[in-house]
Amino acid sequence: VQLVESGGGLVQPGGSLRLSCAASGFAFSSYSMSWYRQAPGKERELVAAIISDGSSTNYADSVKGRFTISRDNAKKMVYLQMNSLKPDDTAVYYCHATGWVLATMRDYWGQGTQVTVSS
Repeated sequence: VQLVESGGGLVQPGGSLRLSCAASGFAFSSYSMSWYRQAPGKERELVAAIISDGSSTNYADSVKGRFTISRDNAKKMVYLQMNSLKPDDTAVYYCHATGWVLATMRDYWGQGTQVTVSS
């Protein structure tokens, strides 16, 4: 099982980034996918989530209206479009998969990608 994030980097306040997460080794289309983030000295927090068929999403209040999560089940990819970025969005962003396999909940994490918002 692998979740590989990409697309992080340094961006100025007000700018945009698009994070990508490439999944392999599990039944991607059966899993809910999420993006989490962890800033230095803070706990990891949920940023956005999308269910297996993409028909429902939810967002942390702090990113509503600025971030959009999406997925492409054919490509086994999940994305996070981040607009109007703020310094408070600086964190390591992690891709997360959650699903049920034979009545057992499974979850997987990526290694993270750094997003830094600074002038």
